[in-house]
Amino acid sequence: MIRIGMMIGDRYEILERIGTGGMSDVYKAKDHKLNRHVAVKVLKQEFSENTNFVSKFRVEAQAAASLMHPNIVNVYDVGEENGVYYIVMELVEGITLKKYIEKKARLSFKEAVSIAIQACMGIEAAHKNHIIHRDIKPQNIIISKDGKVKVTDFGIAKAATSNTITSNVMGSVHYTSPEQARGGYSDEKSDIYSMGITLFEMLTGRVPFNGETTVAIAIKHIQEQMPSPRDFVPEIPVSVEQIVLKCTQKSPDRRYHTMASLIEDLKKSLMSPDEDFVRIEDADESMATRNAGKEQGEVRKQTQNRKKEPEKEQIRLKKNSGSSGGNGGQSSSKKKKAPARVQEEEESYEDSRMERITTVLAVIGAVLIGCAVIFLVGRTMGIFESGQESGQVPMIAVSGMSEQEAVEALRDAGLVPEVVYEGSDTVQPGYVISANVKENAIVAFGSRVVLTVSGQAQEQTADGIPVPAVQGLLEAEAAATLRTNGFEVAKSEGYSDTVEKGRIISQSPEGDTRAPAGTTVSIVISQGPNTDSRISMPDVIGLDPIDAIAILTEAGLMVGEQNDMSDDNADLIGKVCYASYSAGALVEPGTSIDIGISIGPAAATYMYTESVESPANLDPEYREGTQCTVTITGQSGKEYFKTTVSAFPITTVNLHGLSDPAAAITYEYYVEGPAQTQVNGNGETVTVPGERRQQVVQRTVRFTPEG
Repeated sequence: MIRIGMMIGDRYEILERIGTGGMSDVYKAKDHKLNRHVAVKVLKQEFSENTNFVSKFRVEAQAAASLMHPNIVNVYDVGEENGVYYIVMELVEGITLKKYIEKKARLSFKEAVSIAIQACMGIEAAHKNHIIHRDIKPQNIIISKDGKVKVTDFGIAKAATSNTITSNVMGSVHYTSPEQARGGYSDEKSDIYSMGITLFEMLTGRVPFNGETTVAIAIKHIQEQMPSPRDFVPEIPVSVEQIVLKCTQKSPDRRYHTMASLIEDLKKSLMSPDEDFVRIEDADESMATRNAGKEQGEVRKQTQNRKKEPEKEQIRLKKNSGSSGGNGGQSSSKKKKAPARVQEEEESYEDSRMERITTVLAVIGAVLIGCAVIFLVGRTMGIFESGQESGQVPMIAVSGMSEQEAVEALRDAGLVPEVVYEGSDTVQPGYVISANVKENAIVAFGSRVVLTVSGQAQEQTADGIPVPAVQGLLEAEAAATLRTNGFEVAKSEGYSDTVEKGRIISQSPEGDTRAPAGTTVSIVISQGPNTDSRISMPDVIGLDPIDAIAILTEAGLMVGEQNDMSDDNADLIGKVCYASYSAGALVEPGTSIDIGISIGPAAATYMYTESVESPANLDPEYREGTQCTVTITGQSGKEYFKTTVSAFPITTVNLHGLSDPAAAITYEYYVEGPAQTQVNGNGETVTVPGERRQQVVQRTVRFTPEG
């Protein structure tokens, strides 16, 4: 059980709960080791008790931890403590794309495309690491306060090489691809479909398919034609419309093949929005089986056309093939019969050909169905159960591998690697000396394997351990040196006129400084001189709007929408607090940049949705069933709620947009004192009811912050 204030992993202090989902709760926490705030996603108890699910959860989280990209909410750590499984992630202050769409009703095509480009760049980085998200939707895309777009929730993604994505299709049905809705194999093109639906919602403010049940919506994804976003917003440019429709093709083969090709078209749409340059491939023509189906369809079409020939054409054919009197007539008849016989032979050949195609397709279908039935029966009986699915995998050989190769190989095998370093005179630094599990040993899926890697132990002080200087080294050499010395590595690219391509331009923390072991060192890899025609986005945050517009214009960019917005930094009031591209991002000349001008911090609001308990917990004199007036008054004196009831608890309290962080709940009711016995003037003993008096009790409550 997670409690506010508790410490997990001996370093993460839980501060507050900031979100909840179907599988997990998310908390804001402080990492005391690195002195920074993080988000901790904790697996819910009902999932924690499922050992098979937990093992997959750990492996998938480890895979997500290998991702490092500015458009991805990065995963820092994965752990377990007393049966609590958690993922530690980058804490992003911002708003989900879903809430942003709801706030603005719909986005301009330039803003929607700009957001889509950044999201696609993050997803592309995951795809390059063989990781599929499988749950792309606006709720999983965050727009940070500085305007950067980040994709989150890769914790439920699975390595594409696992080939086990035929079950447990996850994600919202409004954004799921047809193959996911059918329970089929999901790959990178499933993410492209979901991204297309997300772009549709940004442009129109609604999803393309809706229904009363999830099944009804899923069926629409499979069967119904995708509506055009221009049906709802006619001013959407044709290129953007075509991009959405290509992303959301029913057949994966007709969609974009990669995120890179989608990004290329999105960028082109910003420069030439009204140009019809998007091409949707006819994937059916490249598939032999579908060719046969197409050929069969053509034959059927020709046959139907022949059956529908006008009656006069039938009469003409009969006249041509009929006999007439006399030898001359016979001679003429013979000459005229030849075309009819040829036509009959052609028709017979075409009919025979159609029958053969139909027979072949029927046989192929029967064989496939038979194989499927045999596989399902065999799997049910355990005949085809693989070692991984049964929870057992063989240990692979890792000795002599580089650290990175061994870690990736173990993850691919379904095991969780952990690295320790040890000095060695015989093994090259950065290479595996040994593992704590013998080669070919059968271990549980998701088991931890400790790799002993050759490397010098560093003396740890209060300031950490020395950071190696890798500036000027080749990428592979720099990464190996940092990992050998106990650091993680984050890579990015940059241009340099002086540093050779493939070598390190800079690093952070810098070389010859000290940092705690396990710190992530960011290295910038040279791409050589900048021959790209794109423009580096200027840093306009904190500038006066007039200055920002002048700088953007001088840089060859256009200024798009200018909106007032809230920002927590009081120093930015009246200045630019948001730009649709982050500083340093490469954009095409003429790109439209939206900016936001700060109107100051947004007023904090609170909510109260808890039930109100009986005053009997505060006053033993209160009797259940007694009429009671309940009032909730904020600390500022503002009254938020008042009602009179005679039964507790009150479960209808649902208050939002409150301006006070705390309030008092006041209970007002009457109680009667004990009855008394008295002797009246006639000497008779009578019972006098007890004194009835008003009672007022209070208790204080704290409201929950909104947002």
